Amino acid sequence: MATITDKAMQGRAKAADIWLTDSTSRGAGALVGRITPAGERLFYFRHTDSTGARRLMPIGPYHPKGATGLTLVQARDRARDLSTLYRSGIKDLREHFKQQDEDRRRAEDAARAAIATEQRQLQEAEAAAARRVTVRGLFEQWRTADLQPHTRADGRRLGRKDGGQYVAEQFGRHVFPTIGDMPLEDVRKADLLALLDAQKVAGKARTANVLLTDLKQMLDFAAERELIASNPLARVKRSKIGGASVERDRHLSDDEIKQLATALPTARMHPRSEAAVWLVLATAARIGEAMGAVWADALPGETMARQRRIAELRKTADAAGVKVGIVDAAARTWYLPDTKNQRDHTIHLSNFALAKLERLAALREMLPTDGKPSPWVFPATDPTMPVCVKSLGKQLADRQREPDRRMSHRAKGTDALMLPGGRWTMHDLRRTASTFMTRLGFRSDVVDECLNHMQAGRMARVYIHDRREAEQMLAFVALGQRLEELVRGEAASAKVVPIRAA
Repeated sequence: MATITDKAMQGRAKAADIWLTDSTSRGAGALVGRITPAGERLFYFRHTDSTGARRLMPIGPYHPKGATGLTLVQARDRARDLSTLYRSGIKDLREHFKQQDEDRRRAEDAARAAIATEQRQLQEAEAAAARRVTVRGLFEQWRTADLQPHTRADGRRLGRKDGGQYVAEQFGRHVFPTIGDMPLEDVRKADLLALLDAQKVAGKARTANVLLTDLKQMLDFAAERELIASNPLARVKRSKIGGASVERDRHLSDDEIKQLATALPTARMHPRSEAAVWLVLATAARIGEAMGAVWADALPGETMARQRRIAELRKTADAAGVKVGIVDAAARTWYLPDTKNQRDHTIHLSNFALAKLERLAALREMLPTDGKPSPWVFPATDPTMPVCVKSLGKQLADRQREPDRRMSHRAKGTDALMLPGGRWTMHDLRRTASTFMTRLGFRSDVVDECLNHMQAGRMARVYIHDRREAEQMLAFVALGQRLEELVRGEAASAKVVPIRAA
């Protein structure tokens, strides 16, 4: 039997297939070459299957240099491997390789399935680990996601101004010591109620209610993320914990204003603090707005430079927890570009308010950096910063204590500012201002605008944008006149009749 040569494989094609066979030993199979009428040159391994039928197993096309097929040497090597396999007893080579391919496919499928199972188990383990997050760990997630201040696409601010610092302090005192390291999924309603009951028994009803509110919000956060099945405090009401909240309605009477006028000069407070009390009374400003007031002459006249300076002051004010407002005595306005209600607000300055601002201007300090006047109406010890928003409240509280309750290193005149109606705060002065405006005959909607209160009801907020500026101005003027009368001890003037729309 002839041996296949390269010359033979490159021979001219004929009308019928040309078959070439390598010489081989009997029963070992043989390498076969084929030249088709179309000129194709192919290699096969010829053998007899288990049924005795002659079969051709394709090896591949021929190419003398192996560029687009097998060289003769490569084909012989492949045929030799097939012959070895054939002589080992595997007669049905096609079926054998088909089975190998099937086995390989199944093995690959099994490997992929094993990887998928491993990944699923890993995910389940991670989910289980997430569910095993501790109460302290949950708080940190909640604080990062919800309590940090951030702004939505529509410009509305979310989160808490202090980034959750107050909640962290409350939880650090009342929650974490008991269940802080407990896995969240192990916390039961009874554990939470025990914390709240402890505050109730201690007589701290407000603390209990604040804790209930914050715990509910945190557990709602966990339930939304499927860290727990449901919020165990969802149906617990404040009335069952600390009792219904009692709205504070303290406001100063006419006689108390007169007494305050006498008491303040002898209370040994800083002159700025004394002026701040009257300024809040005359403007109904929030304490954080008062402490963030800046003088208009501290701002550049050029628009872009002015905006940059305001942005710088806002950054400083935010760090101090106050709101920047521009006090322009010449224009008789106090403009707040950003307030608690996320809208601007303009306060008209009455003669009474301007008199207090004149006193504050006389106390103005110079900056150590450039010798220019401090921009802050109420500067801190460092005049580049506004005073702490809690400073004035502490001064008032220190002067409304029984003598035996005086705190060390604090004011000696513990009862200097005590009034017949009981303890009062700076926010009570804001309530007093609104009460006086109402008594002077101004409508509640005008007073609400003076206080920069948002209108109740969605329809009113969306469709009514009149801020009643003219009537606000009249209300502030009337309030200033009434305060001036009380401070001087004059009799009440005739009731002010505000201008009303036809």
